[in-house]
Amino acid sequence: MPPRSHSPLTESAFDHHFARHLPGESGPPRQSRQVTAACWSYAPPTPVDSPKLLAWSEPLANALGLAVGNTEKVAELLAGNRLLPGMKPIAACYGGHQFGNWAGQLGDGRAISLGDMLAPDGQRWEFQLKGAGLTPYSRRADGRAVLRSSLREFVCSEAMFHLGVPTTRALALVGTGEPVMRDMFYDGRPEMEPGAIVTRVAPSFVRFGSFEIFAARGDVERLQQLADYVIAHHFPEIDAADPDRYALWFAEVARRTAVLMAHWLRVGFVHGVMNTDNLSILGLTIDYGPFGWLDVFDPEFTPNTTDQGGRYAYAQQPGVAQWNLLRLADALLPLVHRPEVLEPGLDAFGETFESEWRRQALQKIGLEAAENRGEDDLMARLLGILMLTEVDTTLFFRALMTLDPARLPATGLPPELEGCFYTPQILPTAFVSRLRDWLAAYSARLRDEGVSDETRQARMAAANPWIIPRNYVLQEAINAATDGDLSLLQQLLIAIRNPYTAQPEHARFAAKRPEWARQAPGCSALSCSS
Repeated sequence: MPPRSHSPLTESAFDHHFARHLPGESGPPRQSRQVTAACWSYAPPTPVDSPKLLAWSEPLANALGLAVGNTEKVAELLAGNRLLPGMKPIAACYGGHQFGNWAGQLGDGRAISLGDMLAPDGQRWEFQLKGAGLTPYSRRADGRAVLRSSLREFVCSEAMFHLGVPTTRALALVGTGEPVMRDMFYDGRPEMEPGAIVTRVAPSFVRFGSFEIFAARGDVERLQQLADYVIAHHFPEIDAADPDRYALWFAEVARRTAVLMAHWLRVGFVHGVMNTDNLSILGLTIDYGPFGWLDVFDPEFTPNTTDQGGRYAYAQQPGVAQWNLLRLADALLPLVHRPEVLEPGLDAFGETFESEWRRQALQKIGLEAAENRGEDDLMARLLGILMLTEVDTTLFFRALMTLDPARLPATGLPPELEGCFYTPQILPTAFVSRLRDWLAAYSARLRDEGVSDETRQARMAAANPWIIPRNYVLQEAINAATDGDLSLLQQLLIAIRNPYTAQPEHARFAAKRPEWARQAPGCSALSCSS
C-alpha cells in the first residue's frame, strides 16, 4: 500500500508551466503543417477504443507522491481519453540534424504533453503521452505507437534509472485496444500490431533541436525566450541576469552530456538514433527508439538497421554527442554573437568525458583513477583483448569480479570465466594467451596499489550490473504481452530495479543471448518503425 499522503493520479493537481511561459499557437490541431513563431501547438489526444493499464511504475509513482487509484480511470487518462483540470495538451516544435543532415521542422509527431505536477520534494515533472494521436508535427505518420516499442521504452526507462544513468522516466504503459499498421523493417511487408501508449515523465523534454529550429529560421526572439526559460527554470545555479549566462549554460549542458556518454559506455547501452532532436538539454537519456545493449563486446555494434554507416555505433556515441553540441553552439550564436565564448563549453565536454569515462572504466576493474601510471593502458588492453572472440560484456565483468586474478590455472583461463564466452570450446589461442598475460598484469597492479579483494569487488559490483534489459529478453516480454500474458513483464521489472545485485530467482533474465536470438528481429536488429 502506498503512503497515506499519496493521492490518486486522477485527483492530482496539474499545471502547464512550459505552455504558460512560452509562446504557442492553436491552429488545426491534427493537420500536419509548418508552425512558425511558436514553441508549441495545441494538440489534444485522439481517444482510443479500449484503454487498459498494462504496467505501472510504483517506484516513480512513490517519488511523485501518487497512487494508482482506479485503474480504469487511470487508463482513460493516460490513453488521452480524458483530461484533468489544469492540463493543456500540447506538442512541442523543434528541428534537428538526422544522421548528420539538417531535417528542418520535426516536432512532437506523436508525443503530447499533458502538463506538469509538483512532487513532494518540490520538483516539477512534465507528463507526456507517446503514441496518443496526430499532432501538427506528425508529417505523414499516424501519431500512434505500438506495444513493441512502448514496452521497450517503459522497461528501459526503469532500467536506466536504477542503473544510475541519467534518464527520462516512464510512469505507465497503456494498451489502446486498437491495431496499428507498421512496416518494421521498411521492406514493403507491413503488419498490424497492437497499439500502446507510454506515459513519459521528466523535468523537461526540451532537446538540442528545440533551439536549432528557431536559429535556422532566424527567429531570435523565440530562441532567446526559450533559452532564458530553460536557464531560469532548469539551471538555477546560473544567474538569469548574468550577461555570460548563455556561455555558462552551454558549458553545463556539455558537461552533463559528457557524463551521460560515459554512463552509456559503462553499461553497454547504444541509443541507436542520436540525432540532435534526440539529445536532452538536461543531459538525460531521451527518446528510446531502436536502442540496444552490447551482448558481444563490439565497438562497432549498432542496433539500428537504418544506420547503415554505423554513425551511431557504441564507440561512436561520445564523438556524435560532441558533434551535436557543435550544432547546438551554432544555434546559440545569435545570442552570444562571438563563437569563442562557447569554446570553453566544448572544452568542458572533452575534459569531462575523458575524466568521467576514465573513472568509470577503471571502476569496472576495481581500480581508482589516480595519476596515470599505466592503469589506463591496462583497461585499454583488456577491451582490445575482448574483441578477439565473442565475449558477453555484462557477464565477463561480473565474472572477473568473482575470480582471484593471482590464482591462474596452469593452462587456459579461470573456470569462473567460462560462462561468458559464446564458444568456450574453441577460444582463439591468441585470446587465451593475451588474457592470461593481462590477468597476471592486473594481479600485479592490484598488489602494487594495495587494493584488497574486498575493496576491488565492492568497486566492481557498483560499476558492473548483474542484469541489463537484454534485447532478447525484451522481445520475449513483448511476445508474451502481445498474447495477453503480462507476467514476464512484471517479473522483468522486479529484476531490473535491483540491477547490481545477483538475483538467482531471476537468472533467466541475466543469461547470455541464446543462439536463436543472434539474428532475430527485435533481438539483434531494430528500426525506427514504432
